[in-house]
Order: sequence, then structure tokens, then C-alpha cells
Amino acid sequence: MKITVIGAGNVGATCANVIAHKELANEVILIDIKEGIAEGKALDIWQTAPVNMYDSRVKGFTNNYEPTAGSSVVVITSGLPRKPGMSRDDLIATNAGIVKSVTENVVRYSPDAIIIVVSNPLDVMTYCAYLTARTDSRRVMGMAGILDTARYRAFLAEELGVSPKEIQAMLLGGHGDTMVPLPRYTTISGIPVSEFLPEERIQAIVERTKKGGGELVNLMGTSAWYAPGAAAAQMVEAIVRDQKRVVPVCAWLTGEYGLENIYLGVPVVLGKNGVEKIIELKLNDGEMDLLRKSAAAVKEVCDVLDGMKLFA
Repeated sequence: MKITVIGAGNVGATCANVIAHKELANEVILIDIKEGIAEGKALDIWQTAPVNMYDSRVKGFTNNYEPTAGSSVVVITSGLPRKPGMSRDDLIATNAGIVKSVTENVVRYSPDAIIIVVSNPLDVMTYCAYLTARTDSRRVMGMAGILDTARYRAFLAEELGVSPKEIQAMLLGGHGDTMVPLPRYTTISGIPVSEFLPEERIQAIVERTKKGGGELVNLMGTSAWYAPGAAAAQMVEAIVRDQKRVVPVCAWLTGEYGLENIYLGVPVVLGKNGVEKIIELKLNDGEMDLLRKSAAAVKEVCDVLDGMKLFA
């Protein structure tokens, strides 16, 4: 089995590293546009194999997609961060061009691959990949919900002084300030979080989760990479090992939650066929209102992409 990660920056390299350590494939291919970056990082990762005792062979290539041929899963992390003076529309136009080009190469060499998009703005870039790939929507998805719930669970574990392994949580919506964490579906070893914390503390943690990416940018001056890379690798693992995991991913909706023709974060069953089932939670009026607002915000960004007329 072969797995490809496109983009050898911090997120992509971390994702490839975790995939190799978990021995999810015989070959892990790392691709980047910058000369020598993918080759160097792949070689560095491969040289940890004797130390960490794994056999997955990691190889890097510069702007050459031929070695990716026949990949079962492809993770796309390519794209530029937003720079000073760059508008949202500028960022969408730049990264849409990158993701479109990358996806065309993915489909050319691995037409049956399941595609996981990590590039930002996440929801619209997943939509871009779907329009480009022209494949079953269940085989094109975005990574956001696993990362966002991981942050939420980490904050709760810190607050409560318990193991993060004991915390189960779910959230919906777009990746960013409009995400919809669901405290009502949050438990600690099966016990509702409301038994542990007052409402105001729960809401404070929810708000911190919404701004989790920004908090890290403020601290480091750049975006996070360990947690996003590991989150994408967890999706790869669920697919290649056919784990049927119930996780939140950015998936194409066709009427679920009263929404259609939009990529949005929802709980799904993730297995060898990609998104095997979308799970519809019974939301109360307040939760549903937040989800609709999140969907509207995502749709507004997707409309910008549609207006660029990049797709015939």
C-alpha cells in the first residue's frame, strides 16, 4: 500500500512522520514544490526507522507526481498562509489555484485515491478539490473536526485534571470561529461534562477552542503543525485499517441537517470507502441555529470560489 502527502511543510511532514511510525503503508511518498525539501524531510524521517522500529519506507520528491501513482490515500496540505495585506479573496484565489493543480495530478496518477484536504481555508479548499476531482463525494473530505475536538478535549483535560483519553466530544460546522462545539454531547468516561463544570466554564473552554488556531499563531508567529498533522494521520488510519471510526470531518452534505451542496463539519463513519455514513444528531433549536449560521459563513466563502469560474 502507498500513501502520499502533498506539501512537505510542518503539517505535511508531521503527517507523513506519524503515518510512517504507525506503519499504515509500505511506502509513504512526500511531495513538495521546493527543491530538496521533501527529499530531505523524507530522508530524515526514514532515518528514525531503526530507532523507532518501523518498516514504512518514506521517500520525497520535488514536483514529481509519478512516484505517487497508485496511492490509496492522498493528503493535501499545500497552500500559502495569509500574509499581511492579503484579503480573504486573495488567499482563496491563491490556494484554490494550488489545490486545483495538486488535485489534477492526484487524479491523474491515483484515480481511485481517497483525498483528505488540510489546506486552508479548509471548507472551501475541500470543495475546490471535490470540483476538481469529479469523483464520489464520499472519497473527498477535509480534516478539521478531529483537530478541533482534540483541542477541546485537551482544554477540558487540563481544566479537570483528567486523562484526555477519557473525554469524548463532538462538534459541527466550519473550521474557525463559526464552529459549533456541542457540550451536550461531551462526556468524561460516559459522564456528562455538566456534572463536572458549571456552564460558564464550559462556555469559556468552547470559546477558547474556537480561537485555538489563533492562540497558537499568537504564541509562535505561525500556524500549528503537530496536532493538525496527527489529526490527518488519524483519518488515514481509519481509512486504511477500515476502522469504521465515528469522527467529525468536513463532508459533502446532500440534505443532512437540512443543508445541501456544501462541505461542512459533521460526524461520520470513516472506513475503507471514505465517508461511509453521515450521522445526523438530534440538535436542539439553539444548536441548529448555530449550525445554520456556520453553514451560511462557509457558503459565503464558497460563493467567492464559484465566482472565480475556475471550473468548466
